[in-house]
Amino acid sequence: MSLNLRQKQTECIARMLNLNQPINASSATANEEVYKILIYDKFCQNILSPLIHVKDLRKHGVTLYFLIDKDRNPVHDVPAVYFVQPTPNNINRILSDASRSLYHSFHLNFSTSIPRPLLENLASGTLASDSIQRISKVHDQYLEFITLEDNLFSLADKSCFVQLNDPSAGDREIEGIVEKVVNGLFCVLATLAVVPIIRCPRGGPAEMVAAALDQKLRDHLLSKNNLFSEAGNFVSSFQRPVLCIFDRNFELAVAIQHDFRYRPLVHDVLGLRLNRLSVQGEKGGMRSYELDSADPFWAANGSLEFPAVAEEIETQLNKYKKDVDEVNKRTGGTHGAEFDGTDLIGNTKHLMNAVNSLPELTERKQVIDKHTNIATTLLNEIKQRALNNYVKTENAMMRGTLEWKDLLGVLKGPGTKMDKLRFAILYLISSETINQSEVDTVEGALREAEVDTAAFQYVKKIKALNVSFASANSASRSNIVDWAEKLYGQSISAVTAGVKNLLSGDKQLALARAVEALIEGRPNPEIDSYLIFDPRAPKSGSGTSSSHLKGPFKEAIVFMIGGGNYVEYCSLQELSQQQQPPKHIIYGATELLTGVDFVEQLTVLGQKMGLGNVASTSSAQ
Repeated sequence: MSLNLRQKQTECIARMLNLNQPINASSATANEEVYKILIYDKFCQNILSPLIHVKDLRKHGVTLYFLIDKDRNPVHDVPAVYFVQPTPNNINRILSDASRSLYHSFHLNFSTSIPRPLLENLASGTLASDSIQRISKVHDQYLEFITLEDNLFSLADKSCFVQLNDPSAGDREIEGIVEKVVNGLFCVLATLAVVPIIRCPRGGPAEMVAAALDQKLRDHLLSKNNLFSEAGNFVSSFQRPVLCIFDRNFELAVAIQHDFRYRPLVHDVLGLRLNRLSVQGEKGGMRSYELDSADPFWAANGSLEFPAVAEEIETQLNKYKKDVDEVNKRTGGTHGAEFDGTDLIGNTKHLMNAVNSLPELTERKQVIDKHTNIATTLLNEIKQRALNNYVKTENAMMRGTLEWKDLLGVLKGPGTKMDKLRFAILYLISSETINQSEVDTVEGALREAEVDTAAFQYVKKIKALNVSFASANSASRSNIVDWAEKLYGQSISAVTAGVKNLLSGDKQLALARAVEALIEGRPNPEIDSYLIFDPRAPKSGSGTSSSHLKGPFKEAIVFMIGGGNYVEYCSLQELSQQQQPPKHIIYGATELLTGVDFVEQLTVLGQKMGLGNVASTSSAQ
């Protein structure tokens, strides 16, 4: 597929490490003759981490690598490749390094476009210290996003949901957040070299980001050296992807619920971060593992339910044992028989085959051991916290079939404080109407378990607002809007959007349903009101409904403002495979959050509104 984000970003990094010279296609490595030093900041280290390992750096001629804010000794005869965000601190550090002549030459690569004032500081600073000749080149790389899998990326933009929903946030703060998100999305599109058709629901952060991104792309397409020229003399819209932008309020439940599929479970329970996690080893001590597309088991089974994964580990282990026995049998020779030359030749052949199969067998065993260890750790957590029961009762609750006694049983049963809080919030979200005495009972059960109820009360307040908004007639509705804007510092649309989506009875997420409709491009009441932006069309036509912009599309980029998760990622990958022919869907978010992470953001919002009772739950995860 043309839209392999991981491959495209890795190619950009390889070119950067080759001092921005084209890569030798035959070996796919940079010029090894040129030894170089790599200097990065923390953010760019996170960009590199899932894509390129130490052995890959060696392949690209990088012999040493350092964080920019660490003290470093001079290495006079070697070029240095800098890969950093364009910030005043980083510019000052580069100026200091250049004035001290730490390296022979400086190849400066910024993760996104460097603002003009900073570029001027860089120029005047190097002139003042007489080190300008050391600056070989300055490149804007447009790589300010983290690619975790071929079709998964994050802008690593922390607490975006809190910032956008903060009752005290002013227009300027909101504009700053929107600009940051737009900048990240622009980097993704520049790396893929595509100008998409943009679709989004009306109102709230999704529309703000879509409109600002449309404008940024338009402005950029007017410049002579634009980043999309190689992709495009105007191609027909059917060859262009659709970019679907949503805001977390579109569907809150999925950010909170427990899920039993392998990828979401590993992320939620073990805290997968930048494709790495640590678990307790069999013989004590922590074991650190990497889970990415290079791990065939993870790639093949990440979307399966946990029991199916455990079975698959067993199957792989038995197959491995059988293959080892086969190799042993072949190389054992014939015992007790007369020795003759033909036997030696046959045996040597078997030995050669055995030797050749050893690395592959060893690698398989390592993968099996790794997932056995991860699955064992997960199983312990599942048993202790009764996570299977949470998944079952939450699904029943979302379908409206959960008995009240079962609901109370979960709140009084096993599980961490955070598990119970997540469950209680889901109860609020999935109830069509608010039964005050039931809500009081649930809240009482939380207090009894010494859970901080700030997040619960925050969602309750928003839910009450939604209910009064839905039942109000148009005359009083404007009063509620005025009140909500005073209370929340934002338009009511972001708060009320998607209440009906939260009540969907089927397993398919509201997000997957909306994306499916947007890809198919057929009339559909759920998405007919969505806005359309085409950055390549004349401005007057933007936001119109000309039919060629409505698809169908072969490729889609789905972006969630305010935090995404592996549940949505898995659901969208399943959707892409169900389509005939299969579609290609990339999923990205401002950050990837576990259920705990997201509820902690709801807690912060509750506390900002003066809600809650006891000290934070975070200590009791």
